[in-house]
Amino acid sequence: MALVAFILCIAGMAILFHLDRDSVKTSKALWIVIVWVALIGSRPVSMWFGLSSDSGYAAASDLEGSPFDAAVFGLLILVGVSVLIARSKKTGRYLTVMTPIILYFGYCLLSVFWSPVPVPSLKRWIKDVGDVVIVLVVLTDARPVLALRRLFTKVAILLFPLSIYLIRYSDTGRAWDNDGNLYSVGVTTNKNSLGLILFVVTIGLLWNFRWLWGNRGEANRRRKLIAQGILLCSGLLLLVMAHSSTSVACFLLGSALMLAPRLRFFKRRPSRAYILGPAVFIFGGLAIFFNATGNVAGALGRDSTFTGRTDIWTSLFPAVTRPITGTGFDSFWNSPNVLIFQQNLERLGFYRPERLNEAHNGYIEVYLNLGWIGVGLVFLLLLVGYSMSCKAIQRDPELGGLFLAYVITGMIYSITEAGFRTLSPNWLFVLLAAIGASGAHAGFFVNHPIKPRASRSAESFLVSIQPKLEEADTNSIY
Repeated sequence: MALVAFILCIAGMAILFHLDRDSVKTSKALWIVIVWVALIGSRPVSMWFGLSSDSGYAAASDLEGSPFDAAVFGLLILVGVSVLIARSKKTGRYLTVMTPIILYFGYCLLSVFWSPVPVPSLKRWIKDVGDVVIVLVVLTDARPVLALRRLFTKVAILLFPLSIYLIRYSDTGRAWDNDGNLYSVGVTTNKNSLGLILFVVTIGLLWNFRWLWGNRGEANRRRKLIAQGILLCSGLLLLVMAHSSTSVACFLLGSALMLAPRLRFFKRRPSRAYILGPAVFIFGGLAIFFNATGNVAGALGRDSTFTGRTDIWTSLFPAVTRPITGTGFDSFWNSPNVLIFQQNLERLGFYRPERLNEAHNGYIEVYLNLGWIGVGLVFLLLLVGYSMSCKAIQRDPELGGLFLAYVITGMIYSITEAGFRTLSPNWLFVLLAAIGASGAHAGFFVNHPIKPRASRSAESFLVSIQPKLEEADTNSIY
């Protein structure tokens, strides 16, 4: 039965690829991005090939990680850099609007020098820069909006059907927690990781579906709607199966933020988009002010301590010895300070605290590794990303709404999860939104993509009159 289900799963993926096919081509380099997102949104390659443990817990003492995984990510980064070099003009333009991100990554590199494990810290920094490289490969595509749409679709086709198969027919797709409860993990190693990749990709699928629904002139619209509809329903089903309260809440919030700029209230005056962010955080602040923490947490499926997270947070602060500069980039969990944290948790009765290797809060995680300076730089990055997203809405409500959704949900998600870590889908899409929104505001995007049914000569003419497209051959790897 499992074999038959697997064959049907592969056949279903092939059918979805066939339904979503298009005559308009994007760069073959987009596959670098698709593979990268699929890997960070599932399991390391070494796990798929049985070369490393599939326990779902990363040992804090494992400094080097898997050489095989490092080789795969290194190769993707090198190819991505070569693509950006070939697109040097577009890459250079994006670098001019990335000042907050450059400052953040520059400080991260500087912090490697006082890390207790400088060599592993430097390797992790290179992987983190890889996220920026991957983002720029998408955004510098000759048709960046189309590249974004295909990124969401192809990642979903690769991960969603396989997750459903693994949960239903394989022990690999399920795991037990410390309390003996069975939960779904799909292509990932734990339910929170599954929920994360589901929420970021499903928001993109909803964005695709809404656009197709409203554009009746789109070529092959019916079969594309069928493919997007199937993937969207699969994403929603898996979100329910994952039981990740944070991801469900972020998906609902992100969907509302993405669709809001299309409302008449915002169409009449796009600058009103600036109220969306404060409204979200004011609502949350009022809930806490009126002592509704327990009710809010309960609505998210958590107790008033957010499933023990507050105990973790209070146990971490006494273990910090460098509050201004931090331990060093991605180094806290490999430092002697972590022993103090584990002892604090043991006093609170936590079972096997050595399994913990994240703060379950993105801002505290940054504080541990980069201190208050790092936290300030992250806030600067997020605020600029939010501001640029609101400005992008005034130029292109559809694209700006997507970026706004990722910036705000990335901020919300990181309250209960370490969302700003290296190779996290949340961090990748926050970077994508921040850089993309800056590019959209600067006019780097094409507002009116080429119609799929245009002839080759007409397509060449339309491309030639677009001031932002310098690449004539989009069928090459570049």
